[in-house]
Amino acid sequence: MFHHPFCARREAMVIHFFIASLSRLLLACTFMTWVSASTPTNFTDQSALLSFKSHLALNPNHPLTDNWTTTTSFCEWVGVSCSRRRQRVTTLNLSFMGIQGTVSPYIGNLSFLTILNLRNNSLRGDLPETLGRLHRLKVMDLTYNHLEGTIPSSLSMCQDLQSVLLGSNQLKGNIPMEIGNLLHLEVLRLRENYLTGTIPLTIFNVSTLRVIDILQNNISGGIPNTICRKLSRLELLDLSFNPLGGPFPSSLCQCGSLSKLYLVQNFLSESIPDDIGCLSNLEHLRLGRNLLTGTIPPSIGNLSRLLRLDFINNYMVGGIPPELTQLSRIRYLRIAFNKLSGRIPPIIFNLSSAETINFMNNSLTGNIPEMPDLLLPNLRYLHLQSNRLNGIIPNCLSNASKLVILELSKNSFSGPVPISLGNLRFLETLNLRLNQLSNDPSQTELHFLTSLTRCRELRNLIIGLNRFNGVLPSSIGNLSTSLELFSADMSQLKGSIPLSIGNLSNLRTLEMAANNLIGMVPSSVGNIDWLQRLRLFRNNIEGSIPNELCRLTFLGELLLHENKLSGPIPSCIGNLSKMQAIDLSSNALTSIPLGIWSLTDIWYMNLSMNSFVGYLPPDIEKLVGLQYFHLSRNQLSGSIPDTISNLKMLMELDFSNNSLNGTIPEVTADLASLELLDLSLNKLSGIIPKVLEKLQYLKYLNLSFNMLSGEVPSGGPFGNFTALSFMGNNELCGAPKFQLPTCRNDPHQKQRKIIRLLKYILPPFASIIILTVLLIVLFQYRKKKREVPSHIESSAGAVHQLVSYNELRHATDNFSEANILGTGSFGSVYKGTMSDGQIVAVKVLDLEVGGALNSFDIECEVLRNVRHRNLVKVITSCSNLYFKALVLEYMPNGSLDKLLYCRNHSLDLLQRMNIMIDVALAVEYLHHGYSEPIVHCDLKPSNVLLDNNMVAHVSDFGIAKILAEYKSTTQTTTLGTMGYIAPEFGSEGRVSTKGDVFSYGIMLMETFTSKNPTDGMFVGVSSLRNWVNSVFPNHVMEVVDTTFLLSEQKSTTKNTQCLQHSLSSIMELALQCTKDSPDERLTMIDVVAKLTKIRKEFLHSTMP
Repeated sequence: MFHHPFCARREAMVIHFFIASLSRLLLACTFMTWVSASTPTNFTDQSALLSFKSHLALNPNHPLTDNWTTTTSFCEWVGVSCSRRRQRVTTLNLSFMGIQGTVSPYIGNLSFLTILNLRNNSLRGDLPETLGRLHRLKVMDLTYNHLEGTIPSSLSMCQDLQSVLLGSNQLKGNIPMEIGNLLHLEVLRLRENYLTGTIPLTIFNVSTLRVIDILQNNISGGIPNTICRKLSRLELLDLSFNPLGGPFPSSLCQCGSLSKLYLVQNFLSESIPDDIGCLSNLEHLRLGRNLLTGTIPPSIGNLSRLLRLDFINNYMVGGIPPELTQLSRIRYLRIAFNKLSGRIPPIIFNLSSAETINFMNNSLTGNIPEMPDLLLPNLRYLHLQSNRLNGIIPNCLSNASKLVILELSKNSFSGPVPISLGNLRFLETLNLRLNQLSNDPSQTELHFLTSLTRCRELRNLIIGLNRFNGVLPSSIGNLSTSLELFSADMSQLKGSIPLSIGNLSNLRTLEMAANNLIGMVPSSVGNIDWLQRLRLFRNNIEGSIPNELCRLTFLGELLLHENKLSGPIPSCIGNLSKMQAIDLSSNALTSIPLGIWSLTDIWYMNLSMNSFVGYLPPDIEKLVGLQYFHLSRNQLSGSIPDTISNLKMLMELDFSNNSLNGTIPEVTADLASLELLDLSLNKLSGIIPKVLEKLQYLKYLNLSFNMLSGEVPSGGPFGNFTALSFMGNNELCGAPKFQLPTCRNDPHQKQRKIIRLLKYILPPFASIIILTVLLIVLFQYRKKKREVPSHIESSAGAVHQLVSYNELRHATDNFSEANILGTGSFGSVYKGTMSDGQIVAVKVLDLEVGGALNSFDIECEVLRNVRHRNLVKVITSCSNLYFKALVLEYMPNGSLDKLLYCRNHSLDLLQRMNIMIDVALAVEYLHHGYSEPIVHCDLKPSNVLLDNNMVAHVSDFGIAKILAEYKSTTQTTTLGTMGYIAPEFGSEGRVSTKGDVFSYGIMLMETFTSKNPTDGMFVGVSSLRNWVNSVFPNHVMEVVDTTFLLSEQKSTTKNTQCLQHSLSSIMELALQCTKDSPDERLTMIDVVAKLTKIRKEFLHSTMP
């Protein structure tokens, strides 16, 4: 076929155009493919970040609010770092940003993420399982948040993970065994959560691990003996404060890199392995508060790098091995509260690097040898108290020139106190109490006190219970101006108190009780501006109480009883507005000023056995905090004023052996907390008010030898009294057990019987009865005098004798794990049986936890000032520098928290109402029943305890705040428990009584729904309050606890409508308590009234 040349050229051009177009099309397709492969993936990162932001509660001024927007590249957002080439998110660091909310599950779409740091925020809710999709993740730090739920097992998919940091959250459940699959894991920190179960054995197979930190959880199941088999790189192991139990591992030698081993309060038993010295890299070894027995392994001396050794609170026996002296780098050596015996190796005092040596509370014997070459250049704290050491205190101790605390109390040291101690210029505390120290026989004055004037940092000087038999030198006024405590009770001091004592202007406590001091109370004491406690009782001090004492505006305790003081009590004593305890008994004082009745904060007043005359004024009503009121054996006259009914906290009232007349006021029945009432040996007449039967706590009553008449009540506490309570009242009648004539309806017949008794029966026995009564009264008086407290602990809140540590240790079976009732932020509560058989709860504070000392002081401050049927009663306390415990009333039915979630026991509706009314009454009393409102700050079901009769008692005042009347709110950094705290409390730290009302409202909802406010169902913006509010008022039955609902419906089928009405009213009350604005919430007075009305209506409706 023929082709024209032009046609051929045209055909070639078409082919060339086609090929060129095809090439461009292929290039475009390739570009589009690349675009489709890259752009959507970057968009995925941006979407994931925006989703993360959407789950946060950000205020308008937060940096993320305006920064994380689509107007800028997400790689430039705050906290975001991207890879250079691909522009993918590799780091998300929002630590310390103050963000709140939950962790979005879309975070799992950040597939190139290697570092996730959300440390120190307020994130809550569960950790999403989608975290397991972050296959490149190396570091995950979510420490210090409020995260809940369990640890996702999906983390095992993040095979590159090197650090998992989830400490200080609220995580629950078991540690996933899948974590053992993270073969590159180096750091695992899960401390301070609520984890349970055992430590998965798979974790101990991760040979790359350097740090395992599971401190303060609830892990049990012991420590396997093979723990170190594959952990040769492990540097830190901290399992402290977990109830692990079981024996100490038989060997740890394969953990050759271990430098820090913390196994504190793990209830570990048996002995420390002999080969512990193989851990040549060990620097910190803390095994305190366990059940370890056996001896201290000598091989510990091989730990040449050891800086800290702490075996406190165990049961280790034997001596202190001399090999410990090889610890050339040791700084902290503490083996206190064990059962060590034998002598202290002298060479131990040549550990030149040691800063602390603490062997207190053992059974060590022997003396401290005089070693002129003793070298302790760095020693700051030496604790040898509560042992059996003897001999003299060696001069060489002064070579430890940096000593801050020297504790030698409760031993048998003898001889004079060395003058050389005055060379310790950094000394702050010197405690020599309870030894056999004496004075230099060639001296009259205590010259060692003069030498101590060179210790210009001295703050605490305690020398009581010794045998000094000397005179206080006038140089005592030259002691350090920093001195806060001078205690020299029962030390055989003689002579007068030097006038120069007034120079100690910073003194808080001045104690020289039970000595042989004479002379007068120096007026210069009024110059000690900061003085809080003045204890000079049981001496031979005479003269009047100086008016200058009225200048001591901080004085809270004035104990001058059993002296020879005379004259009137200073009229200005009412100026001492902070006075809490005053005892002037057993003196020769003559008049009581009106000002004394203005001491509104006082809780203990004993003015008995003086020569007071006059009458009791109505002003006694101002003593609203008074618990113990003793005025016996004076010459008071007149009647008992009705205003005494205002003393609602009164526990003991003793007006016996005076000349009081009139009747027993019926308002005495208003003193609901009264335990002792003694009005004997007065001139009281009239009847014994029957309303006194209401005094359910009354244990001792003495109305003998008055002129009372009529019938003796028989109900209430009167059923426990005997004839001794009423003898010497010739016109009384009553039950035969009172040895009184039977009461008759005919008054003339009764009168004739009395005359007949007087005429024919009584005369033969009169002399015998009178003699018997006199002997009984004398016996009771002597017994009572012996029971007058010699020491009032201002923080204990009662006159009970303080118990010792050993008593509590015995009562709790050595603080056995089996006796633990619960563990809180500041320590543990143990069940104990005292020597008299009384079962108690012993709250022991962990002094190593920050805030524990403050918690004890606050709790004592509150407990000693309040008393109410629905508050847990403090029985006594045990307190020293190293151990603090409260002994509380034992509640056999445990906490409301346990009963609400117990499968074996279900509270019915009425029980729940009664419990919440009890709680409301207690909180009402805290808010409105005291001179200053008391804010509990931590109301929750676990702080509500139930006695044998299912009566509720509110406990745990550990973070309570006392608010002055002029100050309705205060700022605090101490929060309550998540889920129960009011919005203004959590965001602003603002404390007020309305915060307690909010917590009560949440607890009211929880009690009737059995849903914890931190339950996993409440995530995001949801909450227990919102959940209840969403069904109120028509569908309340959908949220209430079905267990008690079924029970109520079975027993009250015809009253379903009434049941719904009651529950609706309760939820309405709870919602009113939890309004966002504090000003819109009810008061606890309103709450008590409303809930009591609801119960009354419910009971009325269920009556047949």
